[in-house]
Amino acid sequence: MNEEEFAIVRGLVPVAWADGSFAEKEKEMLEALLDAYGANDAQQNELREYAKEKRTLEDINLQDLSAGDRRVLLQCAVLLTFADGVQDVTETRAKKNLSLLA
Repeated sequence: MNEEEFAIVRGLVPVAWADGSFAEKEKEMLEALLDAYGANDAQQNELREYAKEKRTLEDINLQDLSAGDRRVLLQCAVLLTFADGVQDVTETRAKKNLSLLA
């Protein structure tokens, strides 16, 4: 997994926390993305540790993301907001705010 891919997955953590809860289905989706991108053990552990604390959109370092990477982040964020079966209003707001950054 390269740095840009890791930054995309890391950028999804604040979206997962947007409703105040990091649901099991959201965790599963992030794990699936780590697998899909071929994250090594160190990267997997780093993301899991990072995701233990509630994060906000301000925690996303946009300097780590190209315009294309920001679009991928937004696309993944849209899917992530539906992962637990309920799209909370705070997730919708986070998605909207993220789209302004993309």
